[in-house]
Amino acid sequence: MPLDFTAIDFETANSSPASACSVGLVRVRGGQVVATAGWLIRPPAGHDEFQEWNIKIHGIRPQDVANAATWPEQFDRLCGFAGADVLVAHNAGFDLKVLRTASEVTALECPPYRSLCSLQVARKVYDLDSYRLPKAAAAAGFAEFSHHDALADARACAQIVIDAARRTASADVDALASGLSLRVTEPLVAVVHEQAA
Repeated sequence: MPLDFTAIDFETANSSPASACSVGLVRVRGGQVVATAGWLIRPPAGHDEFQEWNIKIHGIRPQDVANAATWPEQFDRLCGFAGADVLVAHNAGFDLKVLRTASEVTALECPPYRSLCSLQVARKVYDLDSYRLPKAAAAAGFAEFSHHDALADARACAQIVIDAARRTASADVDALASGLSLRVTEPLVAVVHEQAA
């Protein structure tokens, strides 16, 4: 099995996990980046107020997303890019929660993605004073990127996993996780279905 996955990063308009306002996606095949995509998103109604704190972090303002695709309008594009890949993110719990919650509030069924957290990977592979994305990415040889730009963050996240797999001679995402005593997180819906079966 080759090292195949999609790295994903969301920026949000406010503290609601449904308030996705930007996404970055990076497809990795055989340990190489083969495709990237990123775009602005108009957050779902009721979750679309931009808080000053969030604007300070990512620089995205309400006027920037006024003509952007809504969550339902861009959902197929996002899922089409990710396919059936394991999704990798730095603090994956956050990004997967954005994906699930924005889908829930817009009555869309989120695919049952498996995920791996590059923050957890970095903590196992590197000896750093901080495992924030810029520091971990620099350790992976990916320094000086535009932090909190969703596409740049997804690219940095991908590099951490590529570098970690190289350092640990891991053939794929599952082998990397297993070798580091981590796990590729299974989707909640799959667990429910298994219990019901």
